[in-house]
Amino acid sequence: MKKLVLTVALSSAFVSFNAHAWGNDGHRAVGAIADQLIQGSNAGQRVKALLLPGESLEKVSIWADCVKGTYCGPQSEEMVAYVAANPQHAEYHYTDVPFQNAHYHDHDAGTADDDIVQTLKQCIATLQGKGDKISNPHGFTQRQALLILTHLAGDVVQPLHVGAAFVDKNGAFVVPQKQAQIDAVNMFDARGGNNLLLDDIKLSANSAQLIPAAPPEDKPAAPGTPPRAPQTTRPFHSYWDTTVVNYVFRRVGARSPQEFAQLVIAGKPAVIANSGDPISWPYAWADQSLAVAKLAHAGVTAGAIGQQTSKTGEVYNVWALTVPDDYPVPSSAAAKTQLIQGGYNLAAVLQAIWP
Repeated sequence: MKKLVLTVALSSAFVSFNAHAWGNDGHRAVGAIADQLIQGSNAGQRVKALLLPGESLEKVSIWADCVKGTYCGPQSEEMVAYVAANPQHAEYHYTDVPFQNAHYHDHDAGTADDDIVQTLKQCIATLQGKGDKISNPHGFTQRQALLILTHLAGDVVQPLHVGAAFVDKNGAFVVPQKQAQIDAVNMFDARGGNNLLLDDIKLSANSAQLIPAAPPEDKPAAPGTPPRAPQTTRPFHSYWDTTVVNYVFRRVGARSPQEFAQLVIAGKPAVIANSGDPISWPYAWADQSLAVAKLAHAGVTAGAIGQQTSKTGEVYNVWALTVPDDYPVPSSAAAKTQLIQGGYNLAAVLQAIWP
């Protein structure tokens, strides 16, 4: 069962589960950073030529998630055509390299021909003008390549979209050497952390002591709106997609992705530089995320295997996850670094393609 299928099951079990990697704000932050960095450059002009009036990298950064359903609104003709031509598009967003590994290598356990590294390579090649079937087997147009690249530049720096946890029945983290070892009998794929469940009540209580309070909502709930029932558990993946981004914005005092971008760029952050042929950069991006995935799992322990049933009747394996009490602090610090790195990576690759 692929992550997309599991996401459906989990979204039935956990009402507030967000299917967007990094969440809208995280992806928009990556796009907003790149927008500002390429403004006035040749890359900025080439990007503008591929985007529609009113679009920006920030605005299109969630396009590749929006095509998965109607939660962004009705599907456009462009989205419908893309999905029809790319039935495996949900698999473009991640790879499942064991988080203990140091490097992404083609055909290692957890990798796939349509995973995020391979898809990023295809997008870059397409924007470089290489339209052959070897470089671009999915037949992406340049506009599609830009839309997907903009999104995946965010996904690839989300550590759980690269570094995956594999567990045994007792919850010990294990490292498969071959795909066949992941047999769901002695070794299980935790599906990018979707099957690892945090105690959300405890996590929220700890974060209230460690993370600045969120600013008041611009649009408070209408009178008579019943309060949302507290969530008792949260998938580890969901935490890294959305919760930690909320913590990042609160810690820097940003109320929007654009404001976040402005604040971090003004701070002249130290980022990892890219070098060599841009077609090879996705490997370096994946390796860097693997290093952060190790930090994401530091001090984290899982309990014995259990099972839950979604509202659709699907039974799936889960493990209760315990994280250090101060986990919101180092995790949000790492997420901030990754969001910034993603925005600078996106700007750098576009400027390398169109100097």
